[in-house]
Amino acid sequence: MPFTAESTAGTVQSGDHTWLVLYFYPRDNTPGCTTEGQDFTAAYRHFKKLGAEVMGVSADSLASHEKFAAKQGFPFPLITDPEQKLCEQFEVIKEKNMYGKKYRGIERSTFILDGEGQVVREWRKVKVSGHVDAVLEALRELAG
Repeated sequence: MPFTAESTAGTVQSGDHTWLVLYFYPRDNTPGCTTEGQDFTAAYRHFKKLGAEVMGVSADSLASHEKFAAKQGFPFPLITDPEQKLCEQFEVIKEKNMYGKKYRGIERSTFILDGEGQVVREWRKVKVSGHVDAVLEALRELAG
């Protein structure tokens, strides 16, 4: 699923990397999203050793992403998707339910893309705990 998008590192493209770990998260500065970003940060050097870039995606603004990334010290870009085009492309917009109220939002999901921008592994309805380790292990298998 090749794409071009705006991020905290400028314009990014899926095909610019041998491997791309693209993780979709609901919102900047929320507990689960912060923990997930911190987990990817802690493992970032391992992803880079395997030739992979990590990028986070949410519908938050670029300004929000820049503050979030600076506050947390994320070494990877955060993609802004306010019109949810990338979210729709990866089919991560789902009906959610919070306190009995239904709304459409981003379902926490992660994808590994190859150098052609094709999805080679995916995780949907992600639970944060242990997730980054599972993604790293899958990438090790793929990268051989």
